[in-house]
Order: sequence, then C-alpha cells, then structure tokens
Amino acid sequence: MPAKYGLPSDPDYSLRLAEFEARIGRGEKIEPGDWMPEEYRRQLIRMISQHAHSEVVGMLPEGAWINRAPTLKRKMILIAKVQDEAGHGQYLYHAAETLGVSREAMLEALLSGKAKYSSIFNYPTLTWADIGTIGWLVDGAAIKNQTMLAAGSYGPYSRAMVRICAEEAFHHKQGKEMVLFYARGSEKQRQMAQDAINRWWWPALMMMGPHDADSPNSEVLTRWGIKTKSNDTVRQEFINEHAPEILDAGLQVPDPDLHQDDKGNWVHGPINWDEFWQVVGGNGPMNKERLEARRKAHDEGAWVRSALETYAAKLQKATVAV
Repeated sequence: MPAKYGLPSDPDYSLRLAEFEARIGRGEKIEPGDWMPEEYRRQLIRMISQHAHSEVVGMLPEGAWINRAPTLKRKMILIAKVQDEAGHGQYLYHAAETLGVSREAMLEALLSGKAKYSSIFNYPTLTWADIGTIGWLVDGAAIKNQTMLAAGSYGPYSRAMVRICAEEAFHHKQGKEMVLFYARGSEKQRQMAQDAINRWWWPALMMMGPHDADSPNSEVLTRWGIKTKSNDTVRQEFINEHAPEILDAGLQVPDPDLHQDDKGNWVHGPINWDEFWQVVGGNGPMNKERLEARRKAHDEGAWVRSALETYAAKLQKATVAV
C-alpha cells in the first residue's frame, strides 16, 4: 500500500492522523498526493464511485422518453440533460481515479452488481410528467446532497461537485417549470402531474439515506469532512423548500402526516425504510432492467474502447520514435 494511504500499523500513524484531522479542521482540502488514512480513501472510493454509477444509471429512466417527448423543444432539452448526466459520471469517475482505483474496476463492480447506485433510479418512469418531476424532486434532492459535498474535504470530489451543482440547478429549474406548467393545465395534465409527485415524493426523501442513527458510515464521513451535514438535516432542507412549493402549485404532498411545526419546519410522516433496503438490495421495480441495460451498453461499446486503445498505443509508439 502506498505510504500516502496510511495504515494503523504505520508507527507514525497517530502523528500523521492528528495532522490530517487538524488540516480538515482548518478547512484545508486533501489532495491526491497527500497522506490520508486508508479508511478515508476507501470511504471516498465507495462514495464517489457510487455517485458516478448513479449518474450513468440515472440516464436510463429519462433516456427512455427521448423518442416520446411531446415537442421538439422538450426533446432537445431532455437530450441535453441526459448528456449532462453522462458528463457528471465522467467527472466523478476521474475524481475516484485520483485515489488509485481504475475506471475499469469501478465499472466491473457496477456491472457485476457488487457496487451500489442511488436507489431512486430503480423506479420506472410511467408518464411524461415523470420527467419533470425527476428534475424538480430528484434533482432537487441531489442538489441538497451535492452542495453539501461541494464543501467536503477531498479536493477533486468537492471541485467536481461545484461544476455538477451548477448544471443540476438548471435541470431542477427545468423540471419545476414543467410540473408547474402541467399543474396550470387541463384536468388530465394536473392529474398526470399529481400522480408523478405521488410516486416520486417518498423515493426522493429516501435519496438522502437512512436516519443518521441507522447509517453505519455517517460518523466517519462527518469526522473527516467528507460530509458536512447529516442525512436528516439535508432531508429537512429539501422538505422545507419543496413541500410549500408543491402546495402553492395547487398540488398535494402524498403524506397525510405532513405538517409545519412551531419553528417553521415541515415535518414528514414515517418513511418506509423496508422498501428502501429492498431496493438497495436489488429487489426494486427496475433493478434488473437497469443493470441489464448498462451491461448491454458496455458490451456494445467494446469496439469503441478497443479502437481508442489501439490509437493510443500507436500514438505512444510514434511519440517514442520521434
């Protein structure tokens, strides 16, 4: 193991760990060449690769509607958004590679089913209104998480988040505009928008992860500044923003227990965590289909990767010859 990935057996581990944590406490960024605990590296690889996988798998629910968009304008917007998600995956895979893991290893973990990605992308997109609702609620939840991660301690990850958040903010506005447009439309359009919100509200709340007391990684992620807010804090920020906006649009939040407390926070009812863990465990409505689609795309792209490797080898050979 390289020296920069510190192990507890290292005789200088305690001193290096103390300085490492002091740097984080001062708000400094940890960079790829810096010393770091092995557990810090492992947690980052786990988080960043899962985030990258979520971006590329997240292209699938929306991509299925590109050829069914109601207008050319909506089709162009959706194509651009799906392309953005692919780019986000690239930023994140590259950030993870700075920690010494290969992109091939990360993709193999995804395609084999070993690696996880956001549970929300294992739900189906049943109507066109789902596309707007994903932009408003799903991307809205992602932004709450990602702006928190942009303040994190690992430099390449936090900088990737800054760029991604800028693009996700645009997706969020597009999605909100779509849903509000349908909420002001015909009765059929309003029903379509409400149905989409009914189906995506709870999975969006689950996106922030389990309650902090039930999250096995929260303590170490917070200690080392990878996360700067708790899951429940981020979830509350999301609800406080989106619940009143949905109600103001004349739509309903599908939570009979939703209410505002004396501090102005919107309090939600119980989340079905059994459903969450079932989906995370591979038993969601679309888990099988999503992985099959990624495997198919990977197999069909083999010739592109082979061509690029051949070209790179020839280029390197020509450079050496010169």
